[in-house]
Amino acid sequence: MIRTFAVLLLWLALVSTGPASVVNDQLIMSDSLPAKLSEFGLILGNGRAVTAGTPYALNTPLFSDYAEKFRFAYVPKGKTVAAGSGGVAQFPIGSVLVKSFGFPADFRKPNDNVRIIETRLLIHRTNGWVALPYVWDVDGRDATLKRAGARVDVSWIHSDGKPRAISYAVPNVNQCKDCHALSGVMTPIGPKPRNLTKASLTSFGIAQPYPLPVWNDPKTGSLNDRARAYLDVNCAHCHNRAGAASNSGLFLSYEEPIGPATGILKGPVAAGRGSGGFDHDVEPGHPEKSIMTFRMASLDPGIAMPESGRASAHDEGNALISQWIREMK
Repeated sequence: MIRTFAVLLLWLALVSTGPASVVNDQLIMSDSLPAKLSEFGLILGNGRAVTAGTPYALNTPLFSDYAEKFRFAYVPKGKTVAAGSGGVAQFPIGSVLVKSFGFPADFRKPNDNVRIIETRLLIHRTNGWVALPYVWDVDGRDATLKRAGARVDVSWIHSDGKPRAISYAVPNVNQCKDCHALSGVMTPIGPKPRNLTKASLTSFGIAQPYPLPVWNDPKTGSLNDRARAYLDVNCAHCHNRAGAASNSGLFLSYEEPIGPATGILKGPVAAGRGSGGFDHDVEPGHPEKSIMTFRMASLDPGIAMPESGRASAHDEGNALISQWIREMK
């Protein structure tokens, strides 16, 4: 939680010192797929400063190999964001959601020497949302469109003082569509009003009386609520009744009533390596016998869940879900 606020404060400072807006609205609204991120006029050369837009933060963010994320939303002048329905905020046509991913050299000093790896754009055009992944050039001055995705070697000192290294995966456009598809239509999944921080809600001018808790802050909710929030953010963009994994019968949205649909004593749709030889997605009292925790901890491409977006297991998130299952009656 402290790190989230620290990142947001840094982001706000960068925004406040940036130049006046030079955003290319015509390019945003066109069908063009610019080769360079700078052509939009949204981002400055280091990937963390913006020329225009509203920075925002989430109560419970998606895990992405421990990457620090810098988020902001550009909304055309004179237009506003609405709370929307179905939990998704409504951004007007011409809006751009921007998220930069980076790693500090030492996670014990998260704001120092952050190396930005990629910046993802989600652009709202007249024919719908378009996802474009940009990978930053070695010199850090601009980023290049990588529609086929990319692999980038990343290393850092973790919060426990130990070195870590991964082959970081930048998603291709089809993977973007898989995660962002709702009833087959591309839609934002991050800035949902219920998951926006209070400060971010105020910035967008929308209200949310029942926000999601912070997954790792017991003061914000019960163990059940925080575990459900974690699963909602990390799994439910696919595991919902209109998502890409709807045929699994496992639905992990925060509002889904607790029971077989959320995995409790639910058998797998197809037995195989992904089941780990276990009988149920969630075996109450036994995380070590639950398919859910087995797949969350795995790094095997044929077993790991989520299927994309990580090359490492989220130790702290897995511990939360294991505790939730262990204490479940």
